[in-house]
Amino acid sequence: MEADREWMYEGRIVNGMFSNKWGDKVDEFVAFALRHPECVNGGTAIRCPCTLVKCQNKKFLNVETVKVHLYKNGFVPDYYVWIYHGEKEVHQRCSRSVRVSVSETDQMVSDNMNHTTYHRMVCDAAGPEFNPDEEPNVEARNFYDMIRVGDKLVYEGNSKHTQLSATVRMLEIKCRHRCSQAWFDDMSNFIQELLPPYNLMPLDFYSTKKLVRGLGLPVQVIHCCVNNCMIYWGDDSDLNSCKKCGHARYKQTVRGSGNRLYIRKLKVSYKKMHYFPITPRLQRLYASTATANEMRWHSEHHIEDGKMCHPSDAPAWKHFDGCFPDFSSEVRNARLSLFADGFQPFGQSGQQYSLWPVVVTPYNLPPDLCMKEEFMFLTVLVPGPTNPKGKIDVFLQPLIAELKSLWGVGVQTYDISKRQNFQMRAALMWIINDFPAYSMMSEWSTAGMLACPHCMEDSNAFRLIKSGKQSWFDNHRKFLPINHPYRRNTKDFIKNRKVTKQFPGVRSGDEILQDLNNRGLRKVMDVDAEVVNAAISKTCGWNNKKDVLEWVKKLRFPDGYASNLGRCVDANKLKMFGMKSHDCHVFMQRLLPIALREFLPNRIWEPLTEISLFFKQLTSSSLTDEELRNLDDQIPVILCNLEKIFPLSFFDSMEHLPVHLAYEARIASPVHYRWMYPPERYLRKIKHKIMNKAQVEGSISIGYIMDEAAKFASFYFKEGDPTLPLKEKRNEVYLDDIVDDDMFEIFKPPGKAIGAEGKRYLANNEYTAAHLYILMNCPEVQPFIDVFITEKRKQFPNLNDEVVNVVTEQEFPSWFEKYVHNRANKISNHYIRTIARGPLREVRTYNGYSVNGFKFHTESYGSYRATDNTGVCIKGSVYNETESDYYGTLVEVIELEFEALPVKRTVLFKCEWFDPTPISYEPFVLAAQASQVYYCEYPGRIGHRKDWKAVCKIKARAQIDIPASQSTDVIEPAFQNDENDVIIEAVVGDEDVLLVASSEMDTSGDAN
Repeated sequence: MEADREWMYEGRIVNGMFSNKWGDKVDEFVAFALRHPECVNGGTAIRCPCTLVKCQNKKFLNVETVKVHLYKNGFVPDYYVWIYHGEKEVHQRCSRSVRVSVSETDQMVSDNMNHTTYHRMVCDAAGPEFNPDEEPNVEARNFYDMIRVGDKLVYEGNSKHTQLSATVRMLEIKCRHRCSQAWFDDMSNFIQELLPPYNLMPLDFYSTKKLVRGLGLPVQVIHCCVNNCMIYWGDDSDLNSCKKCGHARYKQTVRGSGNRLYIRKLKVSYKKMHYFPITPRLQRLYASTATANEMRWHSEHHIEDGKMCHPSDAPAWKHFDGCFPDFSSEVRNARLSLFADGFQPFGQSGQQYSLWPVVVTPYNLPPDLCMKEEFMFLTVLVPGPTNPKGKIDVFLQPLIAELKSLWGVGVQTYDISKRQNFQMRAALMWIINDFPAYSMMSEWSTAGMLACPHCMEDSNAFRLIKSGKQSWFDNHRKFLPINHPYRRNTKDFIKNRKVTKQFPGVRSGDEILQDLNNRGLRKVMDVDAEVVNAAISKTCGWNNKKDVLEWVKKLRFPDGYASNLGRCVDANKLKMFGMKSHDCHVFMQRLLPIALREFLPNRIWEPLTEISLFFKQLTSSSLTDEELRNLDDQIPVILCNLEKIFPLSFFDSMEHLPVHLAYEARIASPVHYRWMYPPERYLRKIKHKIMNKAQVEGSISIGYIMDEAAKFASFYFKEGDPTLPLKEKRNEVYLDDIVDDDMFEIFKPPGKAIGAEGKRYLANNEYTAAHLYILMNCPEVQPFIDVFITEKRKQFPNLNDEVVNVVTEQEFPSWFEKYVHNRANKISNHYIRTIARGPLREVRTYNGYSVNGFKFHTESYGSYRATDNTGVCIKGSVYNETESDYYGTLVEVIELEFEALPVKRTVLFKCEWFDPTPISYEPFVLAAQASQVYYCEYPGRIGHRKDWKAVCKIKARAQIDIPASQSTDVIEPAFQNDENDVIIEAVVGDEDVLLVASSEMDTSGDAN
């Protein structure tokens, strides 16, 4: 096709006649369009690009009619890029030098179709083939109904909401707060009483579902055998009884006895499953600009410093790309993960019922969206009441068939961000399960002496003679270097045994598949599968305690860090109960080394601390290959040291599996993309959708479909381009943009005050310290500091750096004020002149402040609370023998105000520092500089540590390590994601624990 398309608007009529040359060009245009089937409707109809209002690339007509329209009316203006007829590339036109960008064509489409935001929502949900000007077919009727009500105001005089926008907002509120249908109906009736008559607000939940049903995605109900033998699907869809056990498919159609017989009109199956096709859900990710761009993040982001912050940074992802270059060449292809787990929908005291959802989530998304609820797609709902166990493959058949189709063929998908169709394929990269479910999904037995799926037959597990329990004791020396002294140790492990064997390595996928074929395992759908597979699988396959509990009972953590562990302590039975998974992580990774330090000798405390720090570093949000290789080398030694402490019966398969975790993280990705905590939280949300306990699966299905529609609609609540809704996270503060771009950063509010406001006047020493700290930490003042130091060095050439710092602190504020207000220096910047004059002496005080993702409380305000939010840490400017991080507690939150308009305020924290060597009075820091820590005393309060506290740094829940070149806003990180820098360090043979002397707290507030 020629680059010059000026012919479209020139030479149509020559000497009063239609030009033959122009007609030939039209024939070429039509032929070009017909070569792109994605733009052809019914084989012969294309969009008509003539100037008629009803056409203009909106209406499909047969090609002959299109030609007639073009001869008669000509092309729609500026249609140099044939985006509606299959052209994907953007050409530069020679004569006009016009380049049409995607955003410009998007705006052109929006102008042509005269869409509102909610019109755009309907069109995005319907897909590119939807044309609101055509006569609707049966399938499109739902979308036309929504378009029709999209322009109707809720009531006359209200210009903010239409019937469609009000309805989807009500639905989104219901789904977000998990309200019942009865609540929705009652609220709708109450709203009707508030509004004038003849309003268009929904009357009840039924009318709402009826209106927005077009936004929902499909669900299939498939009948199953009551014994989980088969599903009536595919070639077996017409069977009336199970081909394996012979049980009838439908319930009895005739009931009663004698003269009271009646026939059931509808056939009701004994059991049915719900299947939610994954293809339309993946396509919808590309249907809205809110998510389409994010699906390419995995290929567009940059890796920095060799860190792995996403599965796409891992060797496994890169190896996959190398093996299948045709798949990886299209970056929009979906990379999927699947997870399955069961739960009891009725609680512990209800009916015994096991429900197994199977969920798929894409890994294309950035870290702040990956593994989040909005992008977890429920695909299979395996019905109860019995656990499917090894027969779960029966219910996965539709999903497996769809995944095979997406891998081999793909599906044509419209990418709205690029305004083009592409063939989307998908690959299942990982399957996530807990260890029991791993057995169900893989058919590898996770019980017995062959439970480890990495070691397989190379396991050295054995049975204890008296109890018969499997033990994995002395199973880790084979992972050590060949010359490690532990290999020759015949005393501390199994007596008189040396280890020369080496771990052969993890098997490849091809080797495992070949092994399965060689073993003769049958598919679960086969008639004799249960008997044959069962036979094959058997061959493959402290008085100090009270002090610790009292210590745990008194622990207080920062807000959102952990639950109140004191509630989990039973002082009578000397036990802990009711700890959640997150609490167990906190206890093992952060508290265990502190809890045991006073009661155990070093030879026992050190291995326990090492395993604690191993898991702490392994679960970091970003990892490097070097760190993981070090962990892989350390974990066999750690386990061997534990074997020297604990008895043989302690080591089962769960104590053995950590030896493989560092390797898995090194080849796959950081742990939080592959563990079960996000899926388990998602299962809890699914459980809340059960409103009818008699129909568990159907209730979940209806709730999930409505939830999908509400989430998609929430992208369009704001005017302009669709965006993901911003959820306010714990301790996160969202501030309005500052109008004055020239305002110094130090004057912009970094957070939000907590508690009642107070007022007081600063003392002279406080005022001097506050003003000095503001000046020294304002980047815009730094050039003046350099001028001051230069002048002093000229006056006194022999001054060393330490003396210069002292002179700067004492003389710079007064020098700066004189310098700025000296007319000879011509300093006209309003903010410089204001900051040089200093703040007002009257200040506002608060009891707390939310900043940097933390919630801080003053000591007086937080002393009676269940949480401890008073710990403050400030980074030192240099790390050497004389300066490190500064630790203290928050005493007061002070907001200083500067004179003159516009309003200029700065928030300072007044702290009491843990510093035994005071030099000067420096109690203040900027609120924006503060990070949070908490201090743990040692249990027992005996020995030389009774006056010391251990410091534990925490990471804000809204922080995650990602490449610096990527700009992200609010990000919710992975569960249990503390700072990777080890604060409580354990060094074998020595003690290196970061401590703070509470008895030597500096009461004067000195920080240096």
